[in-house]
Amino acid sequence: MTFDCADPRALSLFWNDALGYEFPPPPPGFDSWDAFSESLPPDQRNSASACVDPGGVGPRLFFQQVPEGKAAKNRVHLDVRAAPGLAGEERMAALEAECARLVGLGATRVERHEPAPPMSGGHIVMQDPEGNEFCLD
Repeated sequence: MTFDCADPRALSLFWNDALGYEFPPPPPGFDSWDAFSESLPPDQRNSASACVDPGGVGPRLFFQQVPEGKAAKNRVHLDVRAAPGLAGEERMAALEAECARLVGLGATRVERHEPAPPMSGGHIVMQDPEGNEFCLD
């Protein structure tokens, strides 16, 4: 899954924290991504970043720097499973707790959708630090 963004490193740090992901290993010959970055020309540093599920189950996220800003609503977004198996007030309380944590990491709360059985258990729409929409589900 690829994100166009202004600051790949910062956005990948947010998603690492949000999802419990981590950076993949640096390229061969480098002991860290910072060391690799220092080997690049200055205009290519922070042009891309990635994060991966340490369990190898979730999708890899890739972040690429683009010159233009976000102009409209995402056509695709992530649903972050923050309350699996929960329902009603217990579910919404778990979503609110995760929402507060993510706001502390730089996300923005957009709106809460109350449970509407049987089709919706309720969710919270949010934006990452660069304005990409995602849902806490």
